[in-house]
Amino acid sequence: MPQAHDLSLEGKVAAVAADRGHHFSKPVQDRIVLVEGYGVEGDAHAGAFVQHRYLARRRPRLPNLRQVHLIRAELFAFLAEAGFEVAAGDMGENITTIGLDLERMPLGTLIELGPTALVELTGLRTPCVLIDRFRAGLKRQVLSSVETDPAFKSGVLGVVRAGGPVAAGASARVRLPSSSFRPLPAL
Repeated sequence: MPQAHDLSLEGKVAAVAADRGHHFSKPVQDRIVLVEGYGVEGDAHAGAFVQHRYLARRRPRLPNLRQVHLIRAELFAFLAEAGFEVAAGDMGENITTIGLDLERMPLGTLIELGPTALVELTGLRTPCVLIDRFRAGLKRQVLSSVETDPAFKSGVLGVVRAGGPVAAGASARVRLPSSSFRPLPAL
């Protein structure tokens, strides 16, 4: 498990995306608005209770720990080397960051986005079969083959602790939890 001194705590927002419909990819927007306890305004995954279709059918009153999906822009270069063309929003993320090792952050990490927004990380995004429907063979690329790496490289999920607008170019600052360093669980 990485130590706090191993993690980059300053980054930027590369892109933002949202979609009212439940589609795998989300169109890039000029800006999105995060709403405390709810998620991304106008996004299909926003809500106090789980909006993920599979989970919502089985446990509709489950708290929504998947309000916001963040992914590292650096993943796209890694995927390009493996022959996959993937851009911001393509994997369903709301916020694409540059310079943050999102999957290596501990549970409870807070990420300040822009002037007022704050997202608390709740888990790793578990890659599903839809990734291979989007690009055949892509799922294998986002699974880790190294025991020291996070299990998945398909981003992280979080809940909105403070709302506000977020746009490309905004700062992304990490506040690590003061408690013990617990890895992000798969969600």
